[in-house]
Amino acid sequence: MKTGKPPVIVLDTCILIFDALTPDRLSPAALTALDTGEQARTLACADISLWEIAMLIAKGRLAVGMDGTAFIRDVLAARAVRVLPVTPEIASTSAMDPRFQHADPADRLIAATALVHHAALVTSDGRLLQLPGLATIW
Repeated sequence: MKTGKPPVIVLDTCILIFDALTPDRLSPAALTALDTGEQARTLACADISLWEIAMLIAKGRLAVGMDGTAFIRDVLAARAVRVLPVTPEIASTSAMDPRFQHADPADRLIAATALVHHAALVTSDGRLLQLPGLATIW
């Protein structure tokens, strides 16, 4: 039975960062997906993306001009992005799905989150864009 709810759109870590700090780096398709998802309140991200952003700030690889926690909260609030937790299905998919050939655990969890939620993933990551069976937007 269909609920009529619009599909979830999962945002990769880089998309969260680009949207907040350098939106000119986003493709037209990514911008459209962000705007559409914001209006429909269907934007989401994998919980590991919050950790990735915090690590980039902590290592000095991402300058945000404010407290890291406040920045992450602002990023989520700006477009009402929902944080999707790791579930048993996401954990299993990220660890055991034979489609995952790369070793980056964050990318695996992000892609598995999109797969398990039957969502499109907005990403500029070339490896994720080529993952068989993963709907992507860039």
